[in-house]
Amino acid sequence: MEDAGENRTLEEVVQRRRGSSTRLGPKLEIQNCDHTARSIILAKVRIVFASDFHGSEQVWRKFLNSANIFKANWLVMGGDLTGKILTPIVLQPDGTYKSDFLDQTHTIQPDKKSLDDFKKKVREQCYIPYVCDQKQFEELKNASQDEIEKIFADLECKTLQDWLDIVPQKLSKDVKLLIHPGNDDKFELDDVIKACPYVTYAEESVVDMDGEHEAACCGWSNPTPWNSPRECSEEELMGKLEKLASQVKRVDRSLFCLHCPPFESQIDQAPLLDKTLKPVMEAGRPVIIPVGSKSVRAIIEKYQPLLGMHGHIHECRGWMKIGKTQCMNPGSEYTEGLLSAYLIEIDGTKIKKLQRVEG
Repeated sequence: MEDAGENRTLEEVVQRRRGSSTRLGPKLEIQNCDHTARSIILAKVRIVFASDFHGSEQVWRKFLNSANIFKANWLVMGGDLTGKILTPIVLQPDGTYKSDFLDQTHTIQPDKKSLDDFKKKVREQCYIPYVCDQKQFEELKNASQDEIEKIFADLECKTLQDWLDIVPQKLSKDVKLLIHPGNDDKFELDDVIKACPYVTYAEESVVDMDGEHEAACCGWSNPTPWNSPRECSEEELMGKLEKLASQVKRVDRSLFCLHCPPFESQIDQAPLLDKTLKPVMEAGRPVIIPVGSKSVRAIIEKYQPLLGMHGHIHECRGWMKIGKTQCMNPGSEYTEGLLSAYLIEIDGTKIKKLQRVEG
């Protein structure tokens, strides 16, 4: 799903191949789909849904490109936008820069192109480049946790702003982009999203998508081992979800965009971790347990929305039903630069298409 494919017509990019999958454009694959002439006719709402990019600009660009390739009228990003690891790039007395990156010490020449190329290389690994002088680097090493978090927040906001500046270059005016934060996203990011005229911000709120379908969005999760910004007890989360659900007008046509998947849903499986945050092993294999939210499951069982759109657990992609509600988790392969997403078409109370997309 590269930029070079943006201007090709659907007829030009659709190519049959052996097996049950169809390839659309460079590096893009739809699993188990049946393309006919009527598949290019837009349903009432046609969505590309993805989550957990964690600082991968490559995945972000592919996500934006997917609207044109799949003729979507909505892109829904389900949270966890930004990266988690800071990489200092330190100015030296001779004017060069040095950086310890991927177990190597790199020397970067002082010209703008060399510095920009190295920063791009860092971002491609989903790390956050931090250009600083020696004094700032020493201050960073001795900084309090609050001071470190402030540096992270400033850099994450700058990165997100750069991403949002790309949106008008990629999306036509008839495509809407909905973003709600995830549990790893700092609260400072909310104002950056709200200020962007090309984005529909949605967090603990309900968005009217077309006068008929609504998206009820919440990025909070139940407690994790990571002490992330938007996590809380199951009791507090249930209160947030009840308040959110009470705003929905037609629940049978609603999308519950809840970053955390439901408990024991088969899309919430992750390795059990010990006190050092290492996987617990048995017979040479990691012990896998359900880590989703009991509150999310309870709210879906109670209200039975049309769709449950989740993320959070990167390694557990798939879909399953809870009562009448079709729940999904596209998973995430952001470290490989791959977009994992779902292509969804809904018309009234009917799900016309639900297909996993990779690119």
